[in-house]
Amino acid sequence: MAPGPVEQNEEQQVAAGPQKMANGVILGPDGKPCRTCNSVSSLLSMTKSMSTSKPATATATTSSKPAAAAAATAPTPTYPSDCPPDVEALGRSSWTLLHSITGAYPERPSPTLQSETKTFLHTFAKLYPCWHCGGDFQAWMREAGNAPRVSSRDEFGRWMCEAHNAVNVKLGKSVFDCNRWEERWRTGWRDGRCDF
Repeated sequence: MAPGPVEQNEEQQVAAGPQKMANGVILGPDGKPCRTCNSVSSLLSMTKSMSTSKPATATATTSSKPAAAAAATAPTPTYPSDCPPDVEALGRSSWTLLHSITGAYPERPSPTLQSETKTFLHTFAKLYPCWHCGGDFQAWMREAGNAPRVSSRDEFGRWMCEAHNAVNVKLGKSVFDCNRWEERWRTGWRDGRCDF
């Protein structure tokens, strides 16, 4: 059996890269669709296309245009909240945790805490359930200027914002103004909407 993502070294993970099916669904190291590397909508679309691609045994003569239109506009089924997370839920939860850690980080952390924080970030990326996402994060941290900066709360918060923005750019999402990281993740917005 091939080693899983945690058992591979960082270079093997990044070099291997994600294997994708023709429809873009990412496969895990076991060759099966990776639940934590894909969105629920991608996985549902894949299973739907697999079931509709089977040869029909009879010609459907009872379909109508209104029925077809209703099927086309049917809402996407919701995924139960007590099921394992998809890549989107995992990402949102992970970024919330990581940014919240930066908000609670000391203004002047001890050298020991700084070292432990760097170790945590590298271990977090290595153990991340979406193996190719974790590999991308490991590779990003190895790039010049991207090593974790943890000598103060502000430095760590800005670094985490930069890391998140790098992912947002890769995904085609808008970037966040890192000058406002503390408002978003520690103190709350100045307009008072987070006050209680």
